[in-house]
Amino acid sequence: MTINPLSAQAPFITKDGSTIRSILDRSNAPVQNQSLAEATVPAASATQRHYHKLSEEFYFILEGTGIMEIDGEQREVTAGDAILIPPGAWHQISASTTLRFLCCCAPPYAHEDTYF
Repeated sequence: MTINPLSAQAPFITKDGSTIRSILDRSNAPVQNQSLAEATVPAASATQRHYHKLSEEFYFILEGTGIMEIDGEQREVTAGDAILIPPGAWHQISASTTLRFLCCCAPPYAHEDTYF
């Protein structure tokens, strides 16, 4: 059984500029097909627009408000919203207030699968 407390996970900055704490991924669990992380984007900032060739992503907004852009379409997002980001879709999230969200990637997140 693997149980990883969020509080025990050290934050790091991803290639897109968001601060991530990996909850379950290949670095801290016997994960094979997906990863789960908590991401934060400070108010009045944004991730760098990017895409992943392989990974499908889900974002689930826990706190804050912002704008999600996927392949040129923009929508407001807030706590309780779930967002699907297909593989190959250009995307960026901008924070109106500090955003905190869960990010699930399948296959697991990898810096090498992030393109600008």
